[in-house]
Amino acid sequence: MTSGRSILSCALVLAATSHLAGASAATPAKVSGATALALAGVIAPLSPNLTGAEKKAVAMLFAANADIAYKKAIVVTADRIVCRTGNVDITVRNCEVTFGKKVKTVNGSTANEIFATEALAGVPPDGAAGTNFESLAKLSCTIDPNAIRRKDGSGADCTFEPGN
Repeated sequence: MTSGRSILSCALVLAATSHLAGASAATPAKVSGATALALAGVIAPLSPNLTGAEKKAVAMLFAANADIAYKKAIVVTADRIVCRTGNVDITVRNCEVTFGKKVKTVNGSTANEIFATEALAGVPPDGAAGTNFESLAKLSCTIDPNAIRRKDGSGADCTFEPGN
């Protein structure tokens, strides 16, 4: 899907200019701006906690459309995200995203987008026997459409604990 890849590519380029807090396994991490919007943007579609209107608003913002009707702040959360790619079996790409007692497993391009966005957010990788892992816990992203509409770099903030 070229559109999804284009969106992710734009997010990655934009995130290179945003301010990242260093992610360490011992301390909570914080990301803001384009990186936070990207992180919320790849997790929101999977969330059973968001309404359809909230998912649509996040998708539109992530697709470079800041002029949306939705006005309230949106909080995108996940209890845990564990992604895995293979460096021996190069076809392996999957993520398990936990929302309370619900676990969603995604594979392929969706998992690759989450894995790449976690790396962009500073989640440290770990490896074992032909597999690369990235994981985080307690993700909480606040997306404020009104602030994003100002186009001053504000309106998206995430916190998480890397490496759990």
